[in-house]
Amino acid sequence: MILAFAIPMASYGQSVKYESRLVGGRCEGCEAVFEYGTQVLSPTDTLPGYHGEGIKIKVTGTIYLPDGVTPAEGVILYIYHTNQKGEYAKRGGETGWATRHGYIRGCIKTKKDGTYTFYTIKPGRYPGRSSAAHIHPTILERNGNYYWVEEFLFKGDSFLTKKEISKDAPRGGSTGLLDLAKEGDLWIGKRDFILGKNIPGYE
Repeated sequence: MILAFAIPMASYGQSVKYESRLVGGRCEGCEAVFEYGTQVLSPTDTLPGYHGEGIKIKVTGTIYLPDGVTPAEGVILYIYHTNQKGEYAKRGGETGWATRHGYIRGCIKTKKDGTYTFYTIKPGRYPGRSSAAHIHPTILERNGNYYWVEEFLFKGDSFLTKKEISKDAPRGGSTGLLDLAKEGDLWIGKRDFILGKNIPGYE
């Protein structure tokens, strides 16, 4: 799928236009990565609902260029997940992909050192299903490539499958399994990405 879009590049003082390209196969909802509109993105975001009830988590990491060494600046990471009840909660009046993804979502843009950080509440499992709790991520590169990568998962979840724990050739270079460590009131996890790693058709 080809889309035309503009990324507000606050650090460059201009809006840069690209022609986007979905790579890596079908991805229902990946277009939501473009819905930040004119919002100026930063390397750190706090998702809606963070200050409510639930286990507070901080997820951080570095996104690298395909060489796996050089930090990738200006990459947008879109994330969304369920509430404590395992539902993609709505507040009313949602438009676009928020009608499916709910209000617990956000976009982060890496800085020069390739780092990103977001704060949120640990999501709940889908009710009545045997799926592990997870956070959905989509990557949008500065050149317009966008694609899904493996979900963020949580070590110790009894619903994790063997495939999820030790996946061969994970998209983005990581299985996404977070080993949360407690620091004060926060549970902190780390995950790095490599652009294009194990993404079919990536150039």
